[in-house]
This record gives sequence, C-alpha cells and structure tokens, in this order.
Amino acid sequence: MTKSSYHKSWKNRLHDIIYEADTPVGKVFDVILLILIVLSIIFVMLESVKGLPIRAYELLYYAEWVITIFFTFEYIARIISIKKPTSYIFSFYGIIDLLSTLPLYLSFFIAGSSALLTVRALRLLRVFRILKISRYIGESNKLGKAIRDSRAKILVFLFAVVVLCIIMGTVMYIIEGEESGFKSIPISVYWCIVTLTTVGYGDIAPVTPLGQFLAAIIMIMGYGIIAVPTGIVSAEYTHQIKKVHLNTQSCSNCNEGKHSDEAKFCHKCGEDLNNE
Repeated sequence: MTKSSYHKSWKNRLHDIIYEADTPVGKVFDVILLILIVLSIIFVMLESVKGLPIRAYELLYYAEWVITIFFTFEYIARIISIKKPTSYIFSFYGIIDLLSTLPLYLSFFIAGSSALLTVRALRLLRVFRILKISRYIGESNKLGKAIRDSRAKILVFLFAVVVLCIIMGTVMYIIEGEESGFKSIPISVYWCIVTLTTVGYGDIAPVTPLGQFLAAIIMIMGYGIIAVPTGIVSAEYTHQIKKVHLNTQSCSNCNEGKHSDEAKFCHKCGEDLNNE
C-alpha cells in the first residue's frame, strides 16, 4: 500500500466513524458523543448550584475540561476527514460544534463565560441522525407550509383577539376600578389577556358580581379562541396533503413539486415519485 493510498483509506475510515451513523462504529461514536454532551450539560448545571463541597467543584471543572478536549479533537477530525472542510465549518452543525467548544477556552479571558457551555444542548440535535428521524422531514415541510399559508388568517384572528382584550379590559376597568386592583386600562387589558388564555395568575381578580360575570364570559370565550388557530392550521395541513396525493409529481418525502412529467425521482432528495 502506497503512502497516498494509506492516507486516503485512513481519512475514509475516520469519515465513516464520524459522519456515517449507518455503520456500527459510527453509531457507537454518535451514542458516546450524545452521552458526553448530556454529561457536559449536567456538569455545567451542577457548577451553578451553591453549597456543594469544594472537591465537587474541582471534579466538575476537570471533567468539563476532559469533555472539552474530546470535543476539540472531534471538531478537528471532522474538518480533516472531508474533502471540502468549509462545507462543515460553515454548516449549521459546524457552527454549533464550534460555539459549544469555545466557551471553556474563553473562560481564561472572560470570567463566567464557561456557563455558555449549555449551548451544547443544541448538539443533541444529532440524535436525528441516529434515530433516522430525518425520514419525517417531508411531513414537517408540509406542516411548515400549512403554517405559512395560514399566517394571514392567523394574523387577522390575533388582531381581533387584541381588539377584544382592549375592549373587555376597558370595560372591566370601568366596572371594578382601582380599589379592586384594576389600577389602569393597560393593567386591565393584561388581566383580560391572562384570563382569556386561561392562564389565570390570580394576581388580579374581580370582586363585584358584574365583574365576576364578565370574567366568566371571558373564560368561556377563551376555550373557543384557543381552538381557532389549531383549526386554521389543521384545515390548511389537510389541504396540503390532498394536493400531494392529487399531484403525482410532488415528492412525498420533501414536498418538492417542480418536476417534469417524465421525472421518476425527486431532483431534491432522490425519492421515488411513483413510490406507493
């Protein structure tokens, strides 16, 4: 084996371990990576707890450095194991990996920056590769498009809710007055929003019979109002599904619809367009 071919096979093996979740070694690597990410987040959270023994803080600090060094080597390995390193460096995962590695090094220059290590929680998104959840991207695209297509209806609905809260809040201010805690119209509008959304903090409450009657009406209206956006999006989502079934040249995986009549595979994700 020549030196160049050995170098190539070495990089290929490293690539299979780091990037390929389908291989046994790749799965083990990803599982270990996720475990270390979770441990790192737990360590950072424990470091913020006051009253632990000094020895515990020292162990957490050393453990965090061990994990950070592992992530540093992993980041470098990801760069050198692909032909175009910039495709990883400037990708979403590449930026997250870098941001999750830097804070502990920055702690030498900026006090308290190590707490930013909790950004490593975003690295848990790699679980999508392991569990093969990416197969549901097509469905998520349909839901996203349904929400986008529904935005005009939802905005009109939210505007109507805001107007309703202003009117009801003003009426409650007139009925209850400052002695009941409704010291101003903005505070009364705040109470109306809290009541209408069925949150009910309880910091302000009507005391007069008429105010309580109006509050009861607002509470009942709240149940119906909460269901409206869900119904709008559900109707649009159903419409999106029907369009996919009617259009045989729309990809069932990624919802891409710009295909020629003769196309057999999706030009975006490679899915079989005639797959039943």
